[in-house]
Amino acid sequence: MIAIEHMLQVRSYQIADSIDIKSFKSFFKAELLHNDADELFYKTSHDEFIYVFKYGVACFLNYDETQTGQFLQLIMPYCRNRFEEQLTEEFQIETGAKENKFGYNKIEIVDADAEIFRLIMLNVSQSVALDYYSEQTNKLLEETNHHTQILEKKGKLDISGRRLTKYIGKTLNLKNRIAENLYIFDSPDETWENENLNKIDIGLKRTFDLQERFRNIQEGLGIIKENLELFKDIMQYRNSNLLEWIIIVLIFVEVLNLFFEKLFR
Repeated sequence: MIAIEHMLQVRSYQIADSIDIKSFKSFFKAELLHNDADELFYKTSHDEFIYVFKYGVACFLNYDETQTGQFLQLIMPYCRNRFEEQLTEEFQIETGAKENKFGYNKIEIVDADAEIFRLIMLNVSQSVALDYYSEQTNKLLEETNHHTQILEKKGKLDISGRRLTKYIGKTLNLKNRIAENLYIFDSPDETWENENLNKIDIGLKRTFDLQERFRNIQEGLGIIKENLELFKDIMQYRNSNLLEWIIIVLIFVEVLNLFFEKLFR
């Protein structure tokens, strides 16, 4: 166990769309406590830890702003689509409590060890990732609402086929990225084997309201999908009507041509 009597600060940052875990692992040399294809958990000193996730999140325990800034500069070359404005989530850990207790933006724990720290940092990172996905979903919803309002007022869409295709692609990419990172909303294997870790994990998920926020994102994407299918049907109907008119015009031209041929003979 790690005996620490003061308050510890966890800070998690959504810094990019994704991080090249494999390349960064080869570059960054520190004590690696846990790693797989999706995440790296480092112990950098007696009471300092860093957690790096494939989905673009870096989490710090007991790091000051200077140390955090230095690390974020270090990892930037391994990020894809870096963000100028980073989403941040903060959380406090108070050790040496009489019992485990969850509060607003804070947890009190009896004993502190690396596995508990990792679990807390994982949940804080899940929370900031959900903030990012929620923000992206809301932007798509706003764009969808804009087009549905125009459809209501004018009775037609003001979006071209190309723009609609790009819009569909943007939505599918977001859905795919969330599906790819669904594992982050599952409990680590260690929680199934350790009752204390399992209780802490359940408490943290309730504190951050992870499941409900995830459901809201899924519902938002479902609404977007329904609207896109409607837009696509309207676009196909519009194109079908246009094609019918083109055929009618061509037939009419052909009839006129035959008429004039017979007339001038």
